[in-house]
Amino acid sequence: MAGVFRQLCLLILTPACYDEFFVEFNFLHVPCLKAALSKGLGLAIVGGAILVKVPQILKIVGARSGQGISIIGTILELLAIGFNVSYSFVNRYPFSSYGDGVFLLIQTAIIGALVFFYGGSAKKGILFFITVLSTITFLCSGSVSLKILWMLQASNIPIVFAGKMVQAVANYKNGSTGQLSAITVTMLFFGSAARIFTSIQETGDQIIILTYMVATVANGTLLAQLIYYWNVKPKGKKD
Repeated sequence: MAGVFRQLCLLILTPACYDEFFVEFNFLHVPCLKAALSKGLGLAIVGGAILVKVPQILKIVGARSGQGISIIGTILELLAIGFNVSYSFVNRYPFSSYGDGVFLLIQTAIIGALVFFYGGSAKKGILFFITVLSTITFLCSGSVSLKILWMLQASNIPIVFAGKMVQAVANYKNGSTGQLSAITVTMLFFGSAARIFTSIQETGDQIIILTYMVATVANGTLLAQLIYYWNVKPKGKKD
């Protein structure tokens, strides 16, 4: 039983921190507390990411429309997520520090495909999804040098901001947030904010930390728009 408990604890704690807590009984060891909080928070974010965009997908399918979803913004978001996942994977960072990106990538690709599908082009939707998966597989294969991956990760800063701002401008022009899901946007905002802390603790990579800071500001902008346009119906809908 003690062995099982230790193995479960080691999902979050390092062996040294396990000894610090459960051998020395020093539960106030600050570095280990911060590391445990970061790892636990990172795993929680990864777990939450499994379903984070499902409300958005269901909303599009339910309405049989991708109205209000910017395909350009979606593509930019996919580039940002893909660059981050491939850069972190090749650097062999802990899965808890970037695993949410894997699930976000798949779900965002589905959203993009659905926008094409309900826009009247099923073939484009299928091709879009296959292209996304093929590209991320290539980037993670080791065929791309780490220097180039670093440059792609650095480019995430303007890409993340531009992608969200394209959606924000579309919301402003439409006078509503369309089929944008409040649940998804809220979870993305708090997730990116939490990622600032976990990235500091688990990777210390300044370019990743800065990327999540920008993402938090951008996600916060969309969240503010959702609140502002809360009672506004998408164009074309009648009571």
